[in-house]
Amino acid sequence: MARSAATPYLFILPAFLVYGAFALYPLGRAAQFSLFEWKGFGASTFVGLGNYVELAGDADFRAAIANALLLIVFYAVIPLVVGLVLAAVLRRGQVRGMGFFRTVIFLPQVIALVVVAVAWRQIYSPNGLLNDALRAVGLDVLTRGWLGDPGTALAAVGFIGTWVEMGLVMLLMLSGMSRIPGELFEAARLDGAGAVREFFAITLPAVRGEITVALVLTIIAALKTFDLIYMTTSGGPGNTTTVPSFEVYFRAFELREVGSASAVAIVLTALIFVINVGVSRIGERAS
Repeated sequence: MARSAATPYLFILPAFLVYGAFALYPLGRAAQFSLFEWKGFGASTFVGLGNYVELAGDADFRAAIANALLLIVFYAVIPLVVGLVLAAVLRRGQVRGMGFFRTVIFLPQVIALVVVAVAWRQIYSPNGLLNDALRAVGLDVLTRGWLGDPGTALAAVGFIGTWVEMGLVMLLMLSGMSRIPGELFEAARLDGAGAVREFFAITLPAVRGEITVALVLTIIAALKTFDLIYMTTSGGPGNTTTVPSFEVYFRAFELREVGSASAVAIVLTALIFVINVGVSRIGERAS
């Protein structure tokens, strides 16, 4: 039986319809709303690109973008470095109980972020575990309300992101390293290569694909983070921890500025797309 050229597209049509209904259509509606001034009910006023022009001069929005970009360091860069090192050590050392260790490290990924946020909020509180530990070792001068201090709030939230994403990155790296032929490591050791040279000459080039995937996933997580911010700081103190996704919620449901909130959402979507396309292109060229 001859196969039509349209057959492959018919197989992916159901998935595309679901994707279109739950992703592309809402995105299109958000883009439409961003062109109006609307409170979420009643009449709306067409303002064209007015909402986007206002965002360009909005200090809170600029602060949210800057905070989101800084969170990429905590969500993506630090977990990538730590995950690579941990995976390389575990791969080289053949640690016993590897399955249990992987489960423990990956556990934050399967716990609801709301639960994670509540737990860490208690740890960071003035009478929480972190301050108790500092007092126990005589570092009382360092104790503070970590989430209420403008100088430490964003870093404190970012560290939670590091803790959550580190396990995912490590497992991706271990998966890539497990495909490296053992003969390569044996040959390198016979040539006198140490652990560091072995890592940069063999391990790192072999996991470039996994590095690209890890960066894409963690950067998306950093830019769209909402749960942690909402449950730990609600964007405060001031605007020191506000991020674009929180701005969408705040403008839409607190200020009743649905058009402005939709414009923030569209800008955030474009930012995520541009950054991750860039990361993917760099990864493809490197491999």
